[in-house]
Amino acid sequence: MDDNCLKGRKGEAEAENYLREKGYKILRRNFKVSFGEIDLIAKDKDTIVFVEVKARNSLRFGLPREAVTYRKQQNIRKVALLYLQLNHMLDQNCRFDVIEILNGEITHLENCF
Repeated sequence: MDDNCLKGRKGEAEAENYLREKGYKILRRNFKVSFGEIDLIAKDKDTIVFVEVKARNSLRFGLPREAVTYRKQQNIRKVALLYLQLNHMLDQNCRFDVIEILNGEITHLENCF
């Protein structure tokens, strides 16, 4: 596993712990299908939350959240729809969050796309 992959996994673990501390129930980590992946799927009260985690150590390439481009958002939506279909959850409220980790500091952007 390369350095970026390890950094990503560490960021996902930090984000998962952060969400648990906020009272979220983690339903799935790294839901992968042939056309994409969702880092974390959680439940916040009666809402299914699809979470994209972006971690960086510097601003050299901009804020971590800026890596969640429109194209990436569209892909996450498609994967989320499949998850909801497979789990018979199409009637559930859902939202898309981004957790940005910059130099160890977590910013949780709720319902951002």
